[in-house]
Amino acid sequence: MNVLIVESDAGLAHLWQRHLERSGARVTVAADQDAAIAALQRRNPDVIVLDLVLRAGSAIAVADYASYRRPDTRIVFVTNTTFFSDGSIFNHVPNACAYLKAATPPEDLAAIVEHYGGAR
Repeated sequence: MNVLIVESDAGLAHLWQRHLERSGARVTVAADQDAAIAALQRRNPDVIVLDLVLRAGSAIAVADYASYRRPDTRIVFVTNTTFFSDGSIFNHVPNACAYLKAATPPEDLAAIVEHYGGAR
């Protein structure tokens, strides 16, 4: 399974990456919108773990690009804010499959990614 993590916090991205790699995933990490789009142009991930609040660029722009160029790629949104806490993210992003708090235990995140990545 190929996974793209889009997370501005390098420490958190590395933590998630380690857990996903332990479960057998091949992981690419991007810190911002430009790096994420570049990664999507080079690779076809099964799942994107996408923080809703990026330091540079827009997570929604990344999701829109993925929806257009990689419509089969599932997106697991993570956030430490209340943006879209009403579930409306699923109305805006057709390939959104989960919405989690950034504080979700990394082993739980890995299980969710594995579930949706294997469901393709």
